[in-house]
Amino acid sequence: MDFSVVSLSDDDQAFYDRTRARVTATVTEEVRRRNREFGENFDERVHLALGEAGYLASDWKPESEGGFSAVRRRIFNLEIARAHTPWYHWGTTSVVAHLVQQFAAPELVDMVLPGVLSGQVRLCLGYTEPEGGSDVATCKTRAVRDSDGWIINGSKMFTSNAQNARYVFLLTNTDPQRPKHRNLTMFLVPLDSPGIEIRGIRTLDGDRTNIVFYTDVRVDDLYRIGDVNDGWTVMRAALDSEHGLTERDAEGLQDVAAMAGHGNVMAEAVDRVAGLVSADDESVLYRLGRCAARTEAALSTPGMFGRVAIGQTMRDISADLMDLLGPSAALPTDVEGAADDGSAEHLFRLALPMGIYGGSLEVFRNMIAQHELGLGRPSYG
Repeated sequence: MDFSVVSLSDDDQAFYDRTRARVTATVTEEVRRRNREFGENFDERVHLALGEAGYLASDWKPESEGGFSAVRRRIFNLEIARAHTPWYHWGTTSVVAHLVQQFAAPELVDMVLPGVLSGQVRLCLGYTEPEGGSDVATCKTRAVRDSDGWIINGSKMFTSNAQNARYVFLLTNTDPQRPKHRNLTMFLVPLDSPGIEIRGIRTLDGDRTNIVFYTDVRVDDLYRIGDVNDGWTVMRAALDSEHGLTERDAEGLQDVAAMAGHGNVMAEAVDRVAGLVSADDESVLYRLGRCAARTEAALSTPGMFGRVAIGQTMRDISADLMDLLGPSAALPTDVEGAADDGSAEHLFRLALPMGIYGGSLEVFRNMIAQHELGLGRPSYG
């Protein structure tokens, strides 16, 4: 791992200064307060402002097509994280937009992509089903041919930000008689279609997600992404991105692991607690040092290994940080008397869903064992 300092050119330094000023002015404390209240991890005014300023298009495009250089992309991502921007919706939209460009009909690409880059169009994921868990290939949501379109019936869980999106990237079963993984077809379904009901759900950490019901929803074949019954080919590219399995860039400036942003929240919580606890108690210093060391190790662990390390470390140290602070650590942000403005309490709540985003930690451990370490498939008998 290279810890060298990157020297900025005059132009890149000017970009850094402009970006910090714009993000600071856009992502205000009021934006962060609203996000804590509503738990959507999205703010339309912020999203549209960054789209209008060209940041979304530059982040989405490769440098060869006018997008950010590796240095500017890193600057942008660091400033977004520094400001605690409600931002996770952009990552989903960006991934799906690339799949639309790769697999969809040119007419649909022209219909969707400009709005994505301006910030007007957001996209969400319709994978998991109420009885399916992490195994999305057990999909029971049916899409049936109807003349030049399709009729969709079923339901999806954890369709986060559906209430703020224009389309859902929907996994369907188009032939139940075919083998698993060979009966799936992807669609980009307009969420204002008749027959769609979005119902909000609050998670344990206070965030909002959704269950979405599809009742006789008709979509034109134009909205199909990829070939019929070949949806797994499309899905694999999306899942690789969600799992953090994408290729590393040549410069080495991107995050070393998926969910590194959550790791930075963890590091901030450790720093806050360190500024508050007594330095005269050796047991306190030992426990705090262990938290700091584990955090640094997790943030330095690459790829899928890092995703597991960050998630597990968040779960392990958040309770320790709260215990070091005492009873007032149970008070959340914005509540009078919160010892560290609620950072440890927030980390404790965030650690739970972090362990299931895009698949549980147990799923990722199995993937590491099988695909990285060459071990056999687990036996649950």
